[in-house]
Amino acid sequence: MPAMPLHMPLTTAYLCQDCNCVSNCSRRCPACASEVLMGLAGILNREVVEEVPRQGYSYVTAMVA
Repeated sequence: MPAMPLHMPLTTAYLCQDCNCVSNCSRRCPACASEVLMGLAGILNREVVEEVPRQGYSYVTAMVA
């Protein structure tokens, strides 16, 4: 049976450092009962940075000898 897609806000996502499972439980991993959890929002949450305009390049006809 295929896994059901799951939507979880980054602010409630925790990575278990013992079994590498992600869950929304901040106290204990539901897969292995470990208490060694790391909140992913502090690591993965990034601010939207304004896109810097790229320098335009112009093409010039090559001179052939």
